Amino acid sequence: MSTAVTTASLGLTAAEAAARLAAHGPNELARDEGVSPWRLLAGQFKGAMIVLLLLACAVSAALGETADAVAIGAIVVLNALVGFVQEFRAQRAIAALRALSAPRAHVLRGGRSQLIPAREVVPGDVLLLEGGDVVAADARLLEAHALRTMEALLTGESTPVEKDVAPTGPGTALADRRDQVFLGTAVATGRGVAEVTATGMATEMGHIARLLATTEQAETPLERQLRALGRTLLALCLGIVAVVFLLGLVRGIPLMDVLLSSVALAVAAVPEGLPAIITIALALGVQRMAVRHALVRRLASVETLGCATVVCSDKTGTLTAGRMEVRDVWGVDRRGILFAGAACNDAELSDGGGVGDPTELALLRAAASYGISRPQLEAERPRVGETPFDAQRRRMSVARADGSLYVKGAPEAVLPLCSTGTDGALAAAGEMAGRGLRVLALAVGSGRAERALRLLGLVGMADPPRPEAVGAVARARAAGIRTVMITGDHPATAAAIAREIGILGPGDDAATLVRARVTAEEKIAIVRELKRAGEIVAMTGDGVNDAPALREAHIGIAMGRGGTEVAREAADVVLTDDNFATIIAAVEEGRGIYGNIRKTLVYLLAGNVGELAVMLAASLMGLPLPLLPLQLLWVNLVTDGLPALALVMDPPDPDAMSRKPRAPGEPILGSRQWGRILGIMLIEAGVVLGTFAWVLPRSGLSEARSFAFSALVFSELFRAFAARSSRLLYWQVGAFSNVPLLAVVAASALLQVALSYVPVTRELFDLQLLSAADTFCCLALGLIPVSVVELAKLARRALLRQDGIAEARG
Repeated sequence: MSTAVTTASLGLTAAEAAARLAAHGPNELARDEGVSPWRLLAGQFKGAMIVLLLLACAVSAALGETADAVAIGAIVVLNALVGFVQEFRAQRAIAALRALSAPRAHVLRGGRSQLIPAREVVPGDVLLLEGGDVVAADARLLEAHALRTMEALLTGESTPVEKDVAPTGPGTALADRRDQVFLGTAVATGRGVAEVTATGMATEMGHIARLLATTEQAETPLERQLRALGRTLLALCLGIVAVVFLLGLVRGIPLMDVLLSSVALAVAAVPEGLPAIITIALALGVQRMAVRHALVRRLASVETLGCATVVCSDKTGTLTAGRMEVRDVWGVDRRGILFAGAACNDAELSDGGGVGDPTELALLRAAASYGISRPQLEAERPRVGETPFDAQRRRMSVARADGSLYVKGAPEAVLPLCSTGTDGALAAAGEMAGRGLRVLALAVGSGRAERALRLLGLVGMADPPRPEAVGAVARARAAGIRTVMITGDHPATAAAIAREIGILGPGDDAATLVRARVTAEEKIAIVRELKRAGEIVAMTGDGVNDAPALREAHIGIAMGRGGTEVAREAADVVLTDDNFATIIAAVEEGRGIYGNIRKTLVYLLAGNVGELAVMLAASLMGLPLPLLPLQLLWVNLVTDGLPALALVMDPPDPDAMSRKPRAPGEPILGSRQWGRILGIMLIEAGVVLGTFAWVLPRSGLSEARSFAFSALVFSELFRAFAARSSRLLYWQVGAFSNVPLLAVVAASALLQVALSYVPVTRELFDLQLLSAADTFCCLALGLIPVSVVELAKLARRALLRQDGIAEARG
């Protein structure tokens, strides 16, 4: 590039600009079309559970059960649509990056200042920058006059970055490239002239866009576990159905009867309501979390929060208040020090916060607490001269009408100009800096010359911790969740805040729990490192540089108030209050939801496996099939759907946050849950099969089936009460804390009784009219499984108490 064509005084010619636009293309981020909508939709119909449901739908249709077929089909379609919408919205994350590009830019073309569309900016253009501008491209500074830019969205640096023209080396970290400005960042103060070095996808913003395009949204633990469970159920279901089918043929049962019974058994084995029930459980959690200031963009993320083992949290605005405050003052006259801070200041306070440099706003707020008002100061002692701050001087001075000169700046820039008041100042400045504070020295003199000044004192400023963050970090630690601070700030500042909040305790490794000066690539690397170690990672962020890591984490959490649209679009959850404490509250909700889903699964599968066991045992014993195909379908309709739905409405366990997170690789149904399922199956199958075998020789096949049918329905309905907790008895959980469950069980029991009393349904289901005594007998039989389960809880608690006493005595 020749200096004859590109200079700070002339800029590019029109011809050269056109040629470069043709060579480099428009200054805009590439559009990522992503996966086609049709492929996204087709992808929702994968997985063993969906195959099971589609099989059940086909079987129901073949049996003429149109209502069941339509219901199951509707469940499959509804879940596919929900998944499609979630993934389609996630693809908008990269598109949101384009909104950050400046729509227009001031450039120098042919020696004249011009306002052109930002997409027409080319390498070699000369940008003219002023306060409030959004930088249109990556550029190297040619001139800088008190220039500061806000780069938090790109680097995570929470305070304005001072810029100058002194060259930085090629290996300099992005946050330390003081001689460059970047696409999408904003000019906070000052002005500058810069030569464009990169446009479009060649910029740092374009680099992040490519990272975002190559990161994949992690599969949630719940999705992974349900997929594995679906495969297990498919194999179990097909195996048992095949055995029943073969036994029927061996025993000489007509082929069509065996086929109908086998396919009906297959439908009975499939918990077809499970996807809808899980969706509703997650949706209820979404509603509760919205009340607690967390908006969920992806349903499965509700539960993922509940199993998080690590929360990687941004510092600024999440763990901290998001604004600078004076934390310490060194000097004799505190009021005089803060008066100087207001007198040497260009910011303006307002009810909405104020306008200007964050450090200057912090000084004005501290001065206001002493009754010092800058407007009043300007009226009484007008400004008559000033020397603005710049990166070389690292100080500014303001002359007032009363002859005073106030100077503010870095201690190393101000102290050499002072002739008095400096004793101990250097040591005090070092001590403040060691605590992560940003230190300013304030001095006063006379006239307009910066010499023979009197040092008034030092102020230390920082972004203070949010009061609620301290308690939230402690709650997370008690719940077995590590908090890792990831920030673009200086390491000393980050470590100081981490200690104050409680992330870093005595003996903790700072390098593990505090990651400072982190780039977008390094954030992704940290998340991947934790994932490889088996952690379930929640990642928070607000800037563009956070978006790829938010997508990479198991759950991405973006800030709703101060965050960028890019981060929000890449995240699964958006915090409307930008508060770390909200994350921990959401974890509690997630744990409660997982507990409800798990106990509902145990309830559903215990019943379904029990039905399989009854049919299989009858075939092995040479008995007639105890239940007809339509009766099996009715059992599923009455006992699977509404009771299970009521179970997921249970409130979270009160001790949810006193337990450690479940192991990331732990299946949703572990050995303890399968043990409960098999135990309940044996009890329920024993009751139903025993009832059938007892009535069969006395009253015949039809009445035996009527008894077995009613006993099975009642036992599964009543067992829903015991399913509310694996540890607590029903009245300890709260008999009336889940009113919908009471209503569902009562209504379903009445429907079951009505089947044998209404002639049409009695004939349809091939039932015998049961007397009142027979109905009460079936109700009593139905109470056996729930009674055994509740007694088992009592026995287990007694054993635990006995072990506790023995341990105490030992």
